[in-house]
Amino acid sequence: MNKIYGYVGKIARINLTDSTVTEVSTFNYVPKYIGGRGVCNKIFWDEVGPGVKAFDPENKLIFMTGPTTSTGIPTGGRSTMCSISPNNLPEQYCWSGIGGWFGTMVKFAGYDGFIIEGKAPEPTYIFIDDGKITFHSAKELWGMLVHQTQKKLEEILGKDVNSIVIGPAGENLVRNASITTSNDSVAAKAGFGAVFGSKNLKAISVRGTGKVQAGNVEKILKLHKTMGKPIGKTNPIQYKDSFAPRPHINFPVPGGVKEGRVACSYGCNQHCNLILLDVKAGIGGNEKGRTNVVNKCVGIYAYQMIEDSGWTPQMSFNTPQNDYAGCRFISGDGFTPDLSDPAINEGFLDRQLGDIVNYWDGDYDRGNVINDLCTQYGIDRWDVIIWYMSWLAMAKKEGVLDDIDFGLGMEIDPSSEEFMKRFLEMIVYRKGYYGNIFAEGMARAIRTLGMEKYGKTIYTGRVSQRTGNQQIIPISLESAWGHCCHWAGRGFQGSNDITCWLPIAIELMTSTRDAQTNTHHHDSFDYYLEVRNDPCHNPRVASSTIFNEHCAELKESLMSCEFQLPQIFDKDIESEMFEAATGIKMTHEEIYLAAERIKNLFRAILIRNNGRTRDMEVNEVYPILTYPDADGRTVSWEDFNHLVDMYYEQRGWDKKTGWPTRETYERLGLEEVADELEAIGKLPEK
Repeated sequence: MNKIYGYVGKIARINLTDSTVTEVSTFNYVPKYIGGRGVCNKIFWDEVGPGVKAFDPENKLIFMTGPTTSTGIPTGGRSTMCSISPNNLPEQYCWSGIGGWFGTMVKFAGYDGFIIEGKAPEPTYIFIDDGKITFHSAKELWGMLVHQTQKKLEEILGKDVNSIVIGPAGENLVRNASITTSNDSVAAKAGFGAVFGSKNLKAISVRGTGKVQAGNVEKILKLHKTMGKPIGKTNPIQYKDSFAPRPHINFPVPGGVKEGRVACSYGCNQHCNLILLDVKAGIGGNEKGRTNVVNKCVGIYAYQMIEDSGWTPQMSFNTPQNDYAGCRFISGDGFTPDLSDPAINEGFLDRQLGDIVNYWDGDYDRGNVINDLCTQYGIDRWDVIIWYMSWLAMAKKEGVLDDIDFGLGMEIDPSSEEFMKRFLEMIVYRKGYYGNIFAEGMARAIRTLGMEKYGKTIYTGRVSQRTGNQQIIPISLESAWGHCCHWAGRGFQGSNDITCWLPIAIELMTSTRDAQTNTHHHDSFDYYLEVRNDPCHNPRVASSTIFNEHCAELKESLMSCEFQLPQIFDKDIESEMFEAATGIKMTHEEIYLAAERIKNLFRAILIRNNGRTRDMEVNEVYPILTYPDADGRTVSWEDFNHLVDMYYEQRGWDKKTGWPTRETYERLGLEEVADELEAIGKLPEK
């Protein structure tokens, strides 16, 4: 196949060991695997077998765009990275999505993606310049902070380049180190910044002046006007009296705050990012900083962590009258539901308060400093704020840290700006005994310190605002695979109810990390009404989980945004995006079959490379289901396993092992995968 619209047609294979570049045809993989994570899965399956560790030179980091990238389709600037994650416990194949303009520039430079393999003999950066790829010494850049590195690369290569870089955290193999684009979009959850560091790779810069031809420009224009129901107005930089439109996080700032709302990726028709300008910087001299808090979860909670903002069913579920994209909530457009909707009287707008957690008081400067430090060091902001800081707060209040001296010469206090600056410096530069422990990530740190005391001690300061009861939840918010809980269910806020957090538990169970950065459970409001009383025995929960997983695979392969999709009452939107980009018509059923293929190939990788079984994953995720949500609800072992049975059965996976059957693989066009798994005894017996 010589040409498909929406794809450039080439993937660069970049070998750091011998500084060579070869090319692979994208059409070896598309349209069968669509693009993005689908293509990453296929390349990884073919090229990386069992036994490879995250920091081994044999580990490959695969970066891929999708067919929508650079076409102007809303959110079509996103890209994905896949590799063995050092932040997972145990290390497993994983992914991390990233916005910004980098992916678009890669395609404009002539590539759909690249495969990084080997290890450079010295600190190196790569320059992709309109189809020419060169290797350069990064000795001058090594040790620089993220913004310093970005600025220096622009001085060397020109201001028209776009770069992804690591900070000191990645250089020092901090397991939750991130990779950051020129506009501060971040690939964070899997710790791939440390994979860069292990390969002596400081940065990849790209200059692209080419074009990508889309299949149906008229359809793209229509999508841009309608997808996500954009408000169609600009969001210029402005001064505001407070930095966030949330009533419980409304600290007055002298003189106001300089704020700009921008789209995080090329072609997006929303303005979800909240960029705070000229705020207090976390590191460096007296210069003012900038902070991208993305007006939703984690960034804002560096400022205050006392009460949850609550949850309403309309945030997760939709009706035909109120079928909106999630980005409408966070782009500042003042979205107003249709009050003529009959669902309003059934609780569609009912606000359900979460937990009071009593971690720390609000502090505007500290919040900006924490956000800035995470960006500049190149460390996962979610882990820092939601796990390190919450653990410090809860452990201190329960007396767990009374006998610990971090050697910082000051009291342990996550509400102190100065303490957090020193604590993060200790981690990023692996200073002393505790610096090395926490640089291994919280999951490994807690096991080194002692799980019973430092992980399972119950925090007594958390209270449900729904029941008034103390929440019996441990000081460590670990969920599964070495990651901390997301905001849904019993996480750091604990606001969602069981109709959300139970399918999210299944989505986590079959993943290798928190899946909610690209999944966040969505469905119709009638699903919520139907399953809320007995979700573990309702097969619709299993089918809803599968639908959301397939939507996530499409978002990571087409390359689109969590907050744009899915649109529950427009199930043709993904096939319309694919046709607009490629010119290839696919039905709703056909494109979801492709998503199922991608999911099952991911499953095969985990089975072959990591020995994934039902027993392994059910035991991994179940413990968090024993801690009460804000309604006081938990799930029994028997009930959860009944739901898992229904899920596996609908998936076409063997209920005993959790492995897809040969029939399932063959239905998806994965016969060779079934053959390989059968040869090693990893296919269910008939």
